[in-house]
Amino acid sequence: MAVRKGRGKKKQKAAKSRPAAALKTGRRSNAPGRRSRRERIVDAIRIVPIAAPKELFPHVATVPAAPPPSLTYRGGPLLSAAHVFTLFVGSAWSNPQLKALAAQLEAFFTFILTSELIDQLAEYDVSGVAIGHGTFLGSATLSSIKPPASVTDAWLQQTLQQAIAAGAPVPKPGPNILYFLYLPPGITLVQGSARSCQAFCGYHDSIGSTTFYAAMPFPNCAGCLGNLSVLDALTSTSSHELCEAITDPGPGTGWYDDANGEIGDICAWQTRKLGAYTVQLEWSNAQQRCV
Repeated sequence: MAVRKGRGKKKQKAAKSRPAAALKTGRRSNAPGRRSRRERIVDAIRIVPIAAPKELFPHVATVPAAPPPSLTYRGGPLLSAAHVFTLFVGSAWSNPQLKALAAQLEAFFTFILTSELIDQLAEYDVSGVAIGHGTFLGSATLSSIKPPASVTDAWLQQTLQQAIAAGAPVPKPGPNILYFLYLPPGITLVQGSARSCQAFCGYHDSIGSTTFYAAMPFPNCAGCLGNLSVLDALTSTSSHELCEAITDPGPGTGWYDDANGEIGDICAWQTRKLGAYTVQLEWSNAQQRCV
């Protein structure tokens, strides 16, 4: 759903019948076979959809089921060893409660990047790229920034680029560098015609072909909490975006399914405990199920 510079706005499509899938950004309505590869990449799905009870979407039962998932490799980059750096955007992250939450997210990444969640992605190795354990590089709180009540993806990209230009501790972009940007409570993230807590709970994208990032709005609503605690909701959505960014960092150019999206989209809001943390299940081509 994230739209890079020069992209047009996307249309929303009806939710699919898989559990807890709600509003999701889809592809344009061009007839099959008329779309170029570039257009398919532009419209790549890489969001965490909101969680919603099935009874809110009775029409879903009448929607034809999507084809069985099958991720195929499109020849683009993969992150062989994700080096994650977190940025907590806004002065609100300096208050004690949010500061403690940020510390918990830092501990989550320290654990998860060397866990079995990364090990299971080895089935998506390609010639010359073996996916392995990563590293948590550190974090920065951008306390001098006071985000407006509503921010856009362009605003978030600019904020990231300014933080990178300012230098240490924020690392320079690299082939395995992945930035996670967390917004504070009460801030809405707008992407095209879609808004956080209405259509999505997070997404990942890239600036050009070298700067990879994930945008993580605060779970201010039931649809982005999914009956979880704030921490568990954030670790679930963060694991979703982490695995997608590793296997498809340039959305639609890595491992992707034209009908079902990325590795995390197929299994949205199906979770499990890994160590002390709640993580989302991810699609396995080898096992043909969410694991």
